[in-house]
Amino acid sequence: MARHEDQIARLRDAGLRITAPRLAVMEAVRKGDHPAVDDIAVAARKRLGSVSTQAVYDVLGVLTDAGLVRRIEPAGSPARFEDRVGDNHHHLVCRSCGTVTDVDCVVGHAPCLEPASAAGYEIDEAEVVYWGVCPDCRSGLRKYEETETQ
Repeated sequence: MARHEDQIARLRDAGLRITAPRLAVMEAVRKGDHPAVDDIAVAARKRLGSVSTQAVYDVLGVLTDAGLVRRIEPAGSPARFEDRVGDNHHHLVCRSCGTVTDVDCVVGHAPCLEPASAAGYEIDEAEVVYWGVCPDCRSGLRKYEETETQ
């Protein structure tokens, strides 16, 4: 099934109307690498010609509520979105450039981590963010450090 048809089927399965802004936003999220709202809006405008930033926020809210996209909010970063949903994966975030990379669950089944005390909660999901410096930035930092010491 083509990507466009797949997106239409996902909207239908979620009980949502198929609209051009929803399809454009879904496509932007799918093609992006954990894009922020501004990046999604730019991509949607390229596809549609015109769509307000508020409309993009509204569509993302509907898609998130329907479980078709996932919103993540790494500390110090604007909200980002992805279409990898329902598998309880986690993220690596670069402290230098802000790149976000998916990483599979650390243990074989959800919620991946058991707290020392659940305080009466029935836990069904864990959200883990690993922080560090990505390989590209590490290479750049090494080059910068080498020129500074010479």
